[in-house]
Amino acid sequence: MAVSERTTGTPQPIGFSRSTLGRVGLVLRWIALLIAVVLFLVPFYLILRNALSTEQDITAPDWTLFPSHLQWSNITELFNDTTVPMARALFNSAVVAILGTAGQLLLASMAGYGLARIPYRHADKIFYAIVATLMIPAAVTFIPSFIVVSSLGWVSSLRGLIIPTLFSGFAAFLFRQYFLGFPRELEEAARVDGAGYFGVFWRIVVPNSLPFFAALAAITFIGNWNSFLWPLVIGQDSSSWTIQVAMSTFITAQTINIHELFMAVAVSILPLVLIFAFLQRYLIQGVTQSGIKD
Repeated sequence: MAVSERTTGTPQPIGFSRSTLGRVGLVLRWIALLIAVVLFLVPFYLILRNALSTEQDITAPDWTLFPSHLQWSNITELFNDTTVPMARALFNSAVVAILGTAGQLLLASMAGYGLARIPYRHADKIFYAIVATLMIPAAVTFIPSFIVVSSLGWVSSLRGLIIPTLFSGFAAFLFRQYFLGFPRELEEAARVDGAGYFGVFWRIVVPNSLPFFAALAAITFIGNWNSFLWPLVIGQDSSSWTIQVAMSTFITAQTINIHELFMAVAVSILPLVLIFAFLQRYLIQGVTQSGIKD
């Protein structure tokens, strides 16, 4: 008598397989990322679209996705406007942002390294005092800062725009916290070769901390470039206007020069895009790696 063999095996799952669910999840993630990218790019497209449009296209009741024709003359009209020295404002913003960023990184990094490495019994007290300054609203310091700048004769000058921005307690705090985790072995190897604190800082610490410097430089540069209130207070003459102050003059109580305003906004965004493209490699490196910390 033949005995029927009964095959045994793992029961098959009912419904979608794990691989199918994984593919569906991947597709949903890509769709979500695509939506986020579109939402992020829409404001930039609207700025560029209106910057290359006529005033009639911008204010037309029947708004269209694309202008009737590209108004490239808006660029020359912006820089030929005698009431707003746009070229000078761009130059001032570049000088303020570059020198302000470089000076702030220089001073804050040395202060942070000194607080993290140089043995001094009052180092913690100095650090806590720096942290305490972060609790003071920036608006509270505007009047005292203006009085000091005015007494030094720096009103309507680049010195008045740059020097007060060189000192940042927040940047010093970030550098100090970062340097606390920097490997001491690298520094000790340099000290064996006879290097002091200053030599170790410039030859060992700075070259191995470029991603952190780049990230903080990008944040500082954007903040200096977009600064409005302090340049508005100090820049009482059109020769000392920054790009943000110059753009505000397109909006008056009587009228809004809207197409020049959008073109000025597009021009002001371009340096920030270039800065990000230049520092992108360091920014990604700083995010994907934890550095060379202990």
